Amino acid sequence: MGNHTHLLVDDVASKCLSRPPDAQPTEAERKIWEQVNQVLMEALAILDDLQSYKGAGEEIRQAIQNPNADRVQERAWGAVVPLVGKLKKFYEFSLKLEGSLHGLLKALTSAHCSPTQHLEQEQALARQFAEILHFTLRFDELKMTNPAIQNDFSYYRRTLNRMRINNVAAEEENEVNNELANRMSLFYANATPMLKTLSDATTKFVSDNTDLPIENTTDCLCTMASVCKVMLETPEYRSRFANEDTVSFCLRVMVGVIILYDYVHPAGAFVKSSKIDMKGCIKVLKDQPQSSVEGLLNALRYTTKHLNDETTSKQIKNMLQAN
Repeated sequence: MGNHTHLLVDDVASKCLSRPPDAQPTEAERKIWEQVNQVLMEALAILDDLQSYKGAGEEIRQAIQNPNADRVQERAWGAVVPLVGKLKKFYEFSLKLEGSLHGLLKALTSAHCSPTQHLEQEQALARQFAEILHFTLRFDELKMTNPAIQNDFSYYRRTLNRMRINNVAAEEENEVNNELANRMSLFYANATPMLKTLSDATTKFVSDNTDLPIENTTDCLCTMASVCKVMLETPEYRSRFANEDTVSFCLRVMVGVIILYDYVHPAGAFVKSSKIDMKGCIKVLKDQPQSSVEGLLNALRYTTKHLNDETTSKQIKNMLQAN
């Protein structure tokens, strides 16, 4: 890795990936930065809501065991409806996140300078991009370990269908009607719904901007992956981290940009000619305590597009095999 990348790491480590960040938006960045900042403020509340999401498991169990007890049915429905309101809020937030990502990609991949120069000159926006990736991986980790989300939503949909069949006027009264429930169902059926939203959004950004060379996007992603990897594997940089939160942040950002790169680049992230040092990135992950990175390793194992291609070396496949 050249000296220039190390200079970039020095700059980005101190301003862009520090916790809290020192990078301040320039006047040119301010409009996009303020729009994305509103979304990121909401992201904190979304994570708090998801972390405290307990589910209505007991009420649903009672309702299933006592199908003819009206009061028990009403109690279960009363418990589930506000929870589905929360799930609706999470789903609608994914659409806002998609819009923010498009704005940031447009700014960070424009043709007026190289991806490295973008990261040097627009560190406040690069930081926001990193924050979006961190939120996305954290949201999906929490969602994957909370089966109540799927259970609550499945019960809600079954009950809604039963009400429709029995001509009970539920559709108008509930904020999640059948059409929205169908869209939400597709979202939550995915093991990593926010990551899928970002992967689809990045792919759409590239296909919608055919005048922009694809390398502008892939080079931006691989530069961010390289910066995170070097920061995590180099004791000199690692020693500057204020706490373990910064380590988790950098690990999530690294995995996030790898997954986006794998979706956007025609050959993916795992091919020999990939600009991302996949062996180095996987080694960095495996050097952390297993409990703190299992979710991230699973994201690489199960949510990437090209891992199982014939072009992926056996060594990389072996490194990512679950124990």
